[in-house]
Amino acid sequence: MKVVIGSRESRLAVIQSEIVMDAIRKADPSIEVSLVTMKTTGDIILDRTLDKVGGKGLFVKELDQALRDGRADLTVHSLKDMTMEVSEELPLLAFSRGEDPRDALVLPEGVTEIDFSRPIGCSSRRRIMQLQKLFPEARFETIRGNVQTRLRKLDSGEFSATVLACAGLKRLGLEERISRIFEPDEVLPAACQGILAVQGRRGYDASFLKDFNDRDSQLRALAERSFVRALDGGCSSPIAAFAEIDGDIMKLTGFNIDEDEKGFTDHITGPAAQGEQLGYELAMRMKGMVEHI
Repeated sequence: MKVVIGSRESRLAVIQSEIVMDAIRKADPSIEVSLVTMKTTGDIILDRTLDKVGGKGLFVKELDQALRDGRADLTVHSLKDMTMEVSEELPLLAFSRGEDPRDALVLPEGVTEIDFSRPIGCSSRRRIMQLQKLFPEARFETIRGNVQTRLRKLDSGEFSATVLACAGLKRLGLEERISRIFEPDEVLPAACQGILAVQGRRGYDASFLKDFNDRDSQLRALAERSFVRALDGGCSSPIAAFAEIDGDIMKLTGFNIDEDEKGFTDHITGPAAQGEQLGYELAMRMKGMVEHI
């Protein structure tokens, strides 16, 4: 049996795909696994923020087409970069065990404090709105590109700092670049940050991923994506969601903006198996459509 994995061509995307490939080989050594990489539209357009050019779907369009035309059997994604609506013909088949979901502050090499005379490189409204409370003296400017590109821009002096996902830095072996980790009560992470998703064609037998699929990650993904979806959230919306699971109980925290464009958080607790419903209920509560309990 042969399995072709489709991936973005960035170093991080390839490393993440290799995590899945190793899991497949471990599950069944007889499976011949290979990798095909491609540059997505989101990787090509780097001079504008994502909300100006079509949102997070730009990172998956070419990979979806590779699945449809048979060039790939499975594709691997950072789940936080996927749109909230997934085609029924290309379902999500497995979810990795979550890496650290938090955001991290990264400073130029050899620097120990933020120089507020220069901007913080950050393109995420979700991050900026929360960071403004922590660093009211800071100003922010757009930074795009893969992790290595952002670090080069940072180290060259364009920015005083940047904020990246801990998960990506750790998978790249760049944990030493982390100057500070933001706890969720400081900066609530993007929905599904740290989780890898494996996507495939409807009806494709991916039973070899049974041991790779992580229950808690799947439950967390369902809840967090439900919350964002219920708020019509996309790349341009500063919405965040973070689920914590303790046994069979889930605490889901959400971040949204009010009519005055001010960010606020709320949370809900309930059965982890009902995460999708919890996500929807929390979203409706935060939209003011459900009376606060």
